[in-house]
Amino acid sequence: MSQNHLDELAQDIVQRSLDAGATDVECTISEGEEFSGNVRMREVENLKEAGSRGVGLRILIGRKTGASYTSDLSREGIGRLVKSAIELADITTEDPHAGLPEPEEFGKIPDDLRLFSPRVAELDTGLKIDTAKRAEHAALSYDARISNSDGASFDSYVGRHVFANSRGFAGDYRTSYCSLSTSPVARDGESMERDYWFTLARTFEGLEAPEKVGTTAARRALRRLNAVKVETQKAPVVFEPRTARSLLDSVFEAVHGMSIYRHESFLAGKLGQAVASEAVTVVDDGTLPGLFGTSPFDDEGVPSRRTVVIERGVLKSYLLNTYAARKLGMKTTANASRGLTGNAGIGHGNFFLEGGVQTPEEIIAGVPNGFYVTELMGFGVNVVTGDYSRGAAGLWIRNGELAFAVSEVTIAGNLNEMLHGIEAVGNDLEFRGSVAAPTIKIGEMTVGGR
Repeated sequence: MSQNHLDELAQDIVQRSLDAGATDVECTISEGEEFSGNVRMREVENLKEAGSRGVGLRILIGRKTGASYTSDLSREGIGRLVKSAIELADITTEDPHAGLPEPEEFGKIPDDLRLFSPRVAELDTGLKIDTAKRAEHAALSYDARISNSDGASFDSYVGRHVFANSRGFAGDYRTSYCSLSTSPVARDGESMERDYWFTLARTFEGLEAPEKVGTTAARRALRRLNAVKVETQKAPVVFEPRTARSLLDSVFEAVHGMSIYRHESFLAGKLGQAVASEAVTVVDDGTLPGLFGTSPFDDEGVPSRRTVVIERGVLKSYLLNTYAARKLGMKTTANASRGLTGNAGIGHGNFFLEGGVQTPEEIIAGVPNGFYVTELMGFGVNVVTGDYSRGAAGLWIRNGELAFAVSEVTIAGNLNEMLHGIEAVGNDLEFRGSVAAPTIKIGEMTVGGR
């Protein structure tokens, strides 16, 4: 279906909803094509190609809201979509904070944000499978102890997003991405370990070479062999970027506007206060070209922007959509996010911890005895209290060097103390998704072992 047709369809749905009695309308149309190919032990295991297209509608009758969605884009299907939303709004209660953004808040970034590559849609299936095979082959060939594989996968996606409302806003953009990953299994005697590595980009050319993906995954699996459980102790903890990102996930939950409104966050009521060490600056930026949290506008039609959330340890902003902003007596930070159904929630753009000046090697060299975390397990994070306890695996640091593998331990602390305890931030920030963090060192946590 052509882009122009989708734009016209969205605006037609808005008008049909107004004609049916809505006082305000938002319409989202999404379509996409995805591919996933998996190989294991150098043989194709499965292939999947799928297409999807759907329309989401949110209408207001005064301050009463109704929402519906459909994948039937026929005139009859659209008629049922509108009728369903109107009927739902009729039976809901009024919400004084419901409504669209203010007229002056609408807009979109005019620049090319490099979100789409036509070549991704043109990639040959044979090339995709060969790329996955090359990554797995590189891992299996790296060392005789790489004895098995959980496989390798190549995924790609191309899609369109169209949004229109009854206040005159209409916008659309296209997106694409490719990803490649492999997960080898290493064995040494009775010890067996697996790890993985992946690369992700908006363009095929932006991916790391499959040989690099395979050898990186192999090295990561090998270094986990013959892991031990250390004694329970308090020690410095260094998070590699892959695990440091999970701390950012917890920070996002803590600055989520509805968590703040409900007082379900340890950061509620702390705007303008020091909530982390001076080494910590956390930014949400939906305007960075080519990245995975970038878009020209949010899911309410407000232009994406850069928001400094924590600046040198001081909490500067929460992340808000229009609804949460009204609840808190603030303005939206352009963080509205929705699928095809329901009201807009709150999401992030590119949410990251700004890099520091030390290399990861320099940070590790400064730790006489500590834990380098390469994997986290479980969900033991309470954003209300800040209590933190998760299963972990990684490598023990002794005299500034990675000495031996560690597994079956826990790391515990409190997010408030952990943020204040960040003593070093690495210079190795890179985006493998919309949340990113460099290597970080926390001065002390409890490592629970034997």
